[in-house]
Amino acid sequence: MKSSQNIVDFLVIGSGIAGLTFALDAAKLGKVILISKSALDEGSTSLAQGGIAAVLPETNDSFESHIRDTFRTGAGLCKPSIVEKIVQYAPKVIAQLSEFGVNFTRRESNEKDPQLGREGGHSKNRIVYVADYTGRAVEDTLISAVKSNPNIEILENYMAVDLLTQHHIPNYSLRPWENIECYGAYVLDIGSGEVHKILARKTILATGGSGVVYLHTTNPSVSTGDGIAMAYRAGARIANMEFMQFHPTVLYVQGEQNKRAFLISEAVRGEGAILLNAAGERFMPKYHKMLELAPRDIVARAIDIELKKSGDPCVYLDIRDKGTDFIEKRFPNIYENCFKHKIDITKELIPVVPAAHYICGGVMVDEWGRTDIENLYACGETAHTGMHGANRLASNSLLEAFSMAKFCIENIEREGFGDKKIPDIPEWDDSGVFNGNEWVIIRHNYQMLRTLMWDYMGIVRSLSRLKRAHARVQAMWVEIDDFYRKNPVRRKILELRNMAYAADLMIRSAMSRRESRGIHYIVDFPETDTRYANDTIIRSSGIYRESHLP
Repeated sequence: MKSSQNIVDFLVIGSGIAGLTFALDAAKLGKVILISKSALDEGSTSLAQGGIAAVLPETNDSFESHIRDTFRTGAGLCKPSIVEKIVQYAPKVIAQLSEFGVNFTRRESNEKDPQLGREGGHSKNRIVYVADYTGRAVEDTLISAVKSNPNIEILENYMAVDLLTQHHIPNYSLRPWENIECYGAYVLDIGSGEVHKILARKTILATGGSGVVYLHTTNPSVSTGDGIAMAYRAGARIANMEFMQFHPTVLYVQGEQNKRAFLISEAVRGEGAILLNAAGERFMPKYHKMLELAPRDIVARAIDIELKKSGDPCVYLDIRDKGTDFIEKRFPNIYENCFKHKIDITKELIPVVPAAHYICGGVMVDEWGRTDIENLYACGETAHTGMHGANRLASNSLLEAFSMAKFCIENIEREGFGDKKIPDIPEWDDSGVFNGNEWVIIRHNYQMLRTLMWDYMGIVRSLSRLKRAHARVQAMWVEIDDFYRKNPVRRKILELRNMAYAADLMIRSAMSRRESRGIHYIVDFPETDTRYANDTIIRSSGIYRESHLP
């Protein structure tokens, strides 16, 4: 790809369900460039096991029930208009994905209707799924459609460095009343090391979450908070970053704690699996009336309490009584992966621990996916829509990502591209940088940051630990920023830089929420406080100059 002043209609940053869905619809309106910093299928979507929550016709369910379950799990911070809009759109999501070719698991008694499962926090069976690899089925189908679309240019192994705004125009001063505008992004070709300028009428952030900020996570290595960090640097509001959801059950394998954790889907508990401690005692009756199907924050904290009390490294899931045939058919992926570790889940207990899983905060958007910055949209885990509140209801994530991508397009179709001219933006300038060959600094800070976040900003928090964490991240940031400014741009430094931004935003948000709500639990303020029944919002000035600019 050669850098030029040519303008594309859409720049889509990210290749999960949100980015792919948007790109397919955007291709009907104009030319699309879609960038992915690795292969298209290496994001979180392909790892989603559970399914998509949807109230389907002719079921013993209702939109009101799904909305009520979402509100209850969100602990008072869900935005009613968004929840209602997305929940009511859910049947269309299932229908449209089916039209694309996603082959959802069907009922044996009536193959026309999807089989419905249940997960934590849901009062009804409403999870539409493909065995235990729903995300993979959805991702593969959408990738196939995108690759066959002539109006979409795919750039794999390309990573966005920063969003282009007025701040990149030489000698330009943003007036106090002037809105920040997005003109595209500087993009790194990871293979060649060159940074290109991509100008776009509309830019869409769909880069996923930031779970890699934690030492133990279900997230793939690409989930380093890129979109959130870029939007923050450009001047967008970021909300509710204290709400990192920890999945209660990932496979515990001794000696592999630093690797990406393999998720044991909530659907396993939805099908009747129970949680046991090392003594063989079922412990969830002590913590919640919904037992193993309580919301994730409650189950994760219950496991954390049991482990701290006993000193054991893990607890156990028991689904053995469902029988071999059922388990192998319903959970083929989980069965196979556990068997690789010499665990036969049809006969043995599954060792599990919690791990960082899903960020409920992100770039603030309205009901059409619009950020504070003109011509910049965000959808998927990168965005904060108000759907999840203080805790995400299981299987609402793929639903939200697909729906919001559609709403973004609806807004663009209605409002058009506008008539503003994109100004001249300088090419990337890396003169004056040198390779200090001290990349050990990156590796050291990468490991130290993740360990710090796990130990100080984990499932149970305290104000004193958060203050220490903030001071250490600030000190770490000085070293990271100095390295970034003096060395050639590479993927690892860009990721670490973004992770440091994300970690800082998380810690600052957690310190400012002096109550316990949803997945934010702080021992100094263990009760929910109505004075904090609103979003935690952080915004930068957006006025910054990079050393790589003339």
